[in-house]
Formats: sequence, structure tokens, C-alpha cells
Amino acid sequence: MATIATFPSLAQESLRGCDAKAYEIQQQIEYAKNNDNTHRVAGLEKALQAVRDHCTDEGLMRDRLAKVNEKEQEVAERTLELKDAQESGRADKIEKRMNKLKEAEAELAAARSELDK
Repeated sequence: MATIATFPSLAQESLRGCDAKAYEIQQQIEYAKNNDNTHRVAGLEKALQAVRDHCTDEGLMRDRLAKVNEKEQEVAERTLELKDAQESGRADKIEKRMNKLKEAEAELAAARSELDK
């Protein structure tokens, strides 16, 4: 743990799965403590204890894959909505649907990046 305290960025890169998740929560706890946010600290400490008590790397990966699948479905739906809007020819609808598709694609990219953690 001395290495983690001395080189936090190196520690975070070497941790994976539940260990990485616990480390991220611990970092949030430190930030909340430094900013005197006692309510946030209490909630984060509960979350950290839950990770320590119940998290498994397999379960975490299963949850992350489910989230990726959910986001892929959302992108597919938004793509269809954009296609419908384009067929209607209404510029306001097209722009709105395009923005929603971009947002869904960003959420999908974020979910996919979680798979590597």
C-alpha cells in the first residue's frame, strides 16, 4: 500500500475489477473529506463497505457487459429515431434526434471503457 499512497496514478492503473472500484471510491472519500462534505463521506463509506463485502470481479464484469448491451440497444433505437426524423424532413426533429444519438454513443463509449477497468 505504500506504493499506492506515494504514486496514486500508478496504483490506479495497476488495479482492476473490484480493487479498482474500491480504490476509486476511496479517492472520492478523500476528496469529500478534504472539502468537509460529511454527508458524501458517509454515503461513500457505505458504498466502499458494500464493494468490500459483495463485489466479485466476475459479477462486476457481468454488470458492465449488461450496461454495454443496454447502451448498444439505446444507440440502435436512437439511430432508428434519427432515420424517422430524416424521413420527415423536419430540421428541428433531425437536430434533436442527432443530439440524442450523439449522447447515446458517448454513453456507450463510456460503458465500453469501463470493461477495461
